[in-house]
Amino acid sequence: MQNTQHITNNLIYVGASDRRLALFENVYPVPRGVSYNSYVLLDEKSVLFDTVDASVAQQFYENVEAALAGRKLDYVVVHHMEPDHAATLMDLMLRHPEATVVTTAKAAQMMEQFFGTKPAQLMAVKEGDTLCTGTHTLVFTMAPMVHWPEVMMTYDSTAKVLFSADAFGTFGALSGNLFADQMDFEHEWIGDARRYYINIVGKYGLQVQNVLKKAATLDIQMICPLHGPIWRENLGWFIGKHDVWSRYEPEDKGVVIIYGSIYGHTEAAALRLGTLLSERGVRGIKAYDASHTHASKLVAECFRASHVVLASSTYNNGLFTPIEGLLADLKAHAWQKRTVALIENGSWAAQTAKLMRAELEQMKDIAIVGEPVSLKSAAAPAQEQQLAALADQIVSSL
Repeated sequence: MQNTQHITNNLIYVGASDRRLALFENVYPVPRGVSYNSYVLLDEKSVLFDTVDASVAQQFYENVEAALAGRKLDYVVVHHMEPDHAATLMDLMLRHPEATVVTTAKAAQMMEQFFGTKPAQLMAVKEGDTLCTGTHTLVFTMAPMVHWPEVMMTYDSTAKVLFSADAFGTFGALSGNLFADQMDFEHEWIGDARRYYINIVGKYGLQVQNVLKKAATLDIQMICPLHGPIWRENLGWFIGKHDVWSRYEPEDKGVVIIYGSIYGHTEAAALRLGTLLSERGVRGIKAYDASHTHASKLVAECFRASHVVLASSTYNNGLFTPIEGLLADLKAHAWQKRTVALIENGSWAAQTAKLMRAELEQMKDIAIVGEPVSLKSAAAPAQEQQLAALADQIVSSL
């Protein structure tokens, strides 16, 4: 059964959602699923913007045929060649051999890499090129490394719609409501939007900033991303989030505590510090066990907050592996401009503060606040004062 929805009089949503997927890109948990967005524009010429992942192929094909309603397909615009958007491209071309594929030269090269061939009719476009479909004029703008090198976006200068590829996307399946203003996005979706951006695109802040500068010159009244809801209201708020994220600035002034604890003693000290911070008026403290929280959540939280407490047991004479992995992820995502406090634990050779500091020193603009609290097996009663002093120093730096 077709499941299309009109966005405007002549722009139709033909994408689909997958709620069975456990791991997006076989890495990131998506307990709320994910949508694969695709759009059909019906003008004097018909245009399909992107295809979808193979998991929702059948629904997609039914949707495209329902939207076209017997019309031929004139153009297929390919913004991004990642298989969650392009896996069904060549099968679609078998169904619509009359269509011309519009994309970048780099994407055309990737088509050959993925499929061993290119579409018979292909139009390579570059920055500023246009395509008139009748009453609509499409303007193509390049967005390399947001988050692959071949990516472009399309601005419909007639309808003032930006087809933004993976930019402004989010995890989460759609349930009938297409638009962000039909949802409680700020409370129910922002966590998935943050986790999506930070983990998928976050390494490429400079490139995102370049795209935001281009977007600032356009009169954008609607954003149609490849994942998640469409934006037609309050665009400035969501664009502003991406501006903060891509500048690596803290989104919130607050404290996140992340601990790696083997038998609970490191956890106890970390949580005691949380209580001491609360007694000093700090609100919105978040605490996470690194062994039980997916790294994508931890990375997103470290990007959100201005202050992070890292507490690690010593393990095999090194960092406890969940904390070691988190630091590697943070470095890979260019984490920077944060304040960090450290707690270490070791029964005979506590040294994780030194090891954590060495990792943090490889990152940009990371300030270590206070002296690390060093436990030997468990916190001694006298170390309450050390934790209190660290809490004071964290509060002073907030």
